[in-house]
Amino acid sequence: MSKPSTSYFTTPIFYVNDAPHIGHAYTEVAADVLSRWQRAKQVDTWFLTGTDEHGQKILRTATANGVTPQQWADKLVAEAWYPLLDRINIANDDFIRTTDERHENGVAKFLQRLYDAGYIYDGEFEALYCVGCEEFKPKAEITDGTGEYAGEKVCTTHSKPLELLQERNYFFKLSAFRDRLLQLYTERPDFIQPVSARNEVVSFVQQNLDDLSISRTSFDWGVPIPWDDKHVTYVWFDALLNYITALGFGSDDESKLERYWPGTHLVGKDILRFHAVIWPAMLMAAGMEVPRHIYGHGWLLVGGEKMSKSKLTGIAPQEITDTFGVDAFRYYFMRAISFGKDGSFSWEDIAERYQAELANGFGNLASRVLAMNAKYFDAVQPDADELSTADTAIVELVADVVQRADQKMTEFQIHEALAAVWEIVDGLNGYITEQEPWVLAKDPAQQPRLATVLATATEGLRALAQLLHPVIPVAAEKLWRALGADIAIGKLEQQQLLQTGEWHQLPAGTPQQKLEALFPRVELETTK
Repeated sequence: MSKPSTSYFTTPIFYVNDAPHIGHAYTEVAADVLSRWQRAKQVDTWFLTGTDEHGQKILRTATANGVTPQQWADKLVAEAWYPLLDRINIANDDFIRTTDERHENGVAKFLQRLYDAGYIYDGEFEALYCVGCEEFKPKAEITDGTGEYAGEKVCTTHSKPLELLQERNYFFKLSAFRDRLLQLYTERPDFIQPVSARNEVVSFVQQNLDDLSISRTSFDWGVPIPWDDKHVTYVWFDALLNYITALGFGSDDESKLERYWPGTHLVGKDILRFHAVIWPAMLMAAGMEVPRHIYGHGWLLVGGEKMSKSKLTGIAPQEITDTFGVDAFRYYFMRAISFGKDGSFSWEDIAERYQAELANGFGNLASRVLAMNAKYFDAVQPDADELSTADTAIVELVADVVQRADQKMTEFQIHEALAAVWEIVDGLNGYITEQEPWVLAKDPAQQPRLATVLATATEGLRALAQLLHPVIPVAAEKLWRALGADIAIGKLEQQQLLQTGEWHQLPAGTPQQKLEALFPRVELETTK
């Protein structure tokens, strides 16, 4: 019996050395939108996010704040990371912490499996280490310092001095998997996406692969190596395993692992190699399936630079949601930035898109149609007559957009999927302008035509509520209820998204409600 179709989406687990900024929220929203889209297609879907709480960086941050690493992690998770999920309306199924007992137990069992299989050995090690990246840096990411760091070697990502570490560590035989990894990339060209990310990884692996140091003895904040408790597990080797420990790997119940693995990982391009090289090699060594997809998206830039707390370019999500609301936050970052490429954030751009696309484009469309239904048909769904060419064009547009948007979502092109859906918004606005229902209403003989025009426009709104629900769930729910669809059709989250294009789903005579403004106007002077 074949395994039923499932989807499993993950974000990276984020370091708890500081509070989240919109770069973190960007990944969270993208994974949430993709998960909600699959659920709307009635696909059995699981969505995981979480926090990375081990390693030298966390230890130093906690020490600097006068608390233990566990106390620091507990505080940041409770006060910053859990609230982030509520603030941006994330519908995750699970939240994994690397200090969870389930995770630490799974890490120990995975390590033991690789050790017993002969893929781990001990040896001397000396290399330049970046605490910020929690990584021994390859030569390509080491440069000469300038200014206060003149004469020192610095990390190209953090622009801070690297530390020379000399330890006797345990190593994972990563080099043994070079050919198998290259074969994987060739046989499954969509394994790493987008193409630019795949090309980068292939080039890196083709050059050479060194074995990976996977333990530390210079500090003790981490998962102990099961056969040698003087060592703790290298934070990245520990962290990558969250994707399977959250599904029950190493526990008495691995049913979720069997049900949902392999998964799709959404990651920033700066951590692509960990996920596309080290992680599949670890899984190969353990005799497990590699991930389904790894998608390396671009960075959010402010002033031309990547978000950074240390450089004071990090923007807290609430700075945006407090002004524009959570739906606008989600819409903007999914629509304005090509997923997979770097994108610049500006207050002017979000204000302009909010006004033009959300308030005037979509929100005003919904308000106008429902107001005309209330005025001309006593706030019920009109009974459509025979459809004209103009009406049929709307029907065909919606059916076409459903298919195209779904294809783009499948390809992780969220921005293009939204652009396709917005063709319906623009199409309906143009349709209403051309059909002039307010003129038709003046002629009693045109009553059947008026009913058909408004019934068509209202069905278009019903379709928009379904298609936009994964992206702007609050506004979509409000519209769905105002249309009376929750009573006439059923709960929005229970609708089959791929059937959105089937017409006349709202029965004639369905009572409708007054619609509050979906996107109230925001005065530009209130923005940053």
